Amino acid sequence: MLTDRRPILLANAHIIDPSRDLDGPGDVLIADGVIRDARRGIGAAGVPEGTDIVNCAGKVVAPGLIDMRAFVGEPGASHRESFASASRAAAAGGITTIICQPDTSPVIDNSATVDFVLRRARDTAIVNIHPMAALTKGMRGEEMTEIGLLKAAGAVAFTDGSHSVMNAQVMRRALTYARDFDALIVHHTEDPQLIGDGVMNEGEFASRLGLLGIPTAAEAVVLERDMRLVALSGGRYHAASVTCVESLEILRRARDAGLKVSASVSINHLTLNENDIGPYRTFLKLAPPLRTEDDRLALAAAITSGLIDVVMSDHNPQDVETKRLPFAEAAAGAIGLETMLPAALRLVHNDGLKLTDLIRAMSTRPAELLGLPGGTLRPGAPADIIVIDTDVPWVLDPADLKSACKNTPFDEAKFSGRVERTIIGGRTVYELV
Repeated sequence: MLTDRRPILLANAHIIDPSRDLDGPGDVLIADGVIRDARRGIGAAGVPEGTDIVNCAGKVVAPGLIDMRAFVGEPGASHRESFASASRAAAAGGITTIICQPDTSPVIDNSATVDFVLRRARDTAIVNIHPMAALTKGMRGEEMTEIGLLKAAGAVAFTDGSHSVMNAQVMRRALTYARDFDALIVHHTEDPQLIGDGVMNEGEFASRLGLLGIPTAAEAVVLERDMRLVALSGGRYHAASVTCVESLEILRRARDAGLKVSASVSINHLTLNENDIGPYRTFLKLAPPLRTEDDRLALAAAITSGLIDVVMSDHNPQDVETKRLPFAEAAAGAIGLETMLPAALRLVHNDGLKLTDLIRAMSTRPAELLGLPGGTLRPGAPADIIVIDTDVPWVLDPADLKSACKNTPFDEAKFSGRVERTIIGGRTVYELV
């Protein structure tokens, strides 16, 4: 649904804006694609003529979500996900900005491909899309890309996607070079040698299933190395996906030492654990793998403390042919654009996470880290806004998902809460019917 850009008054709302520590009743006025005001007592009087007045009836109004890690298959794999299908899924999930990954075909490692992504997304997507560019050429981990030129072309950060840069000298040079451009390095921390042929978290449950395990050390060893390289270089570093207690301890020490480090966690690792794999459910085969319940609880606590900055979807669509296989042979990955917020609301309802902390991690902090204009309801900011009914019960039917692929770990899951309206640039692009 794409409507005109008439002024909109979101009245009688519960406003959550972590950028201003707002958490309470109020109204939001939108005109000319930007937020004109967001406070208590705007009311219908004095708004521009022709304003569309929406009675939110106490529902939450918040900045649109910014997903820092999502795979979109353009160029080269649009059968898995196109900008058009990804953006429809994102809008339905309250995501107003997608940060797409560079592991496409060809790899996003030059200015021409960055330009293609931006133009293609502008022409076909209904949400904002920004690319991360590859950290090394071809994502081979051997030679760093032209970070300055790629940033000038529109890349918002630099990563080798699901590949780890194992050459420490290459990583050190990239961090040092990126520092001079104030560019953010986003790194997936998994040692491929320690992963070996592993397919799920190493431990008793893997042994019971007869599956080869992946130790948490595969993540922690690379993250520990990276923290030392950040100390040497002074660069800005973001851990793409932390999953275990050991990683949290490493991050805490780095923060205490004053290093410029931040981290994301996927919604899957926040709301699921290794036991959910059950009878070899391949839609829960992920990389990194789901960990223990103790790890999950520690990750959720780290959102509250601010040790983890960002919650992301880790959206990774896979074909039926690559998922309907024995667990050890199936491709890793799950879709998550439409389910990131509903799944995260489980943490609010069941684990006591504050909604304002959740919105901060899913909107405000990603905007700050990437230098994007969203993540706030301040007057003058782009009118990228969502309306959330936090209590409506519903059951996920994969057939209703707007993603091109349906490999969701939340098949037939019961949720409480979902997005009711998504507004981008002052236009309603999604409305729950």
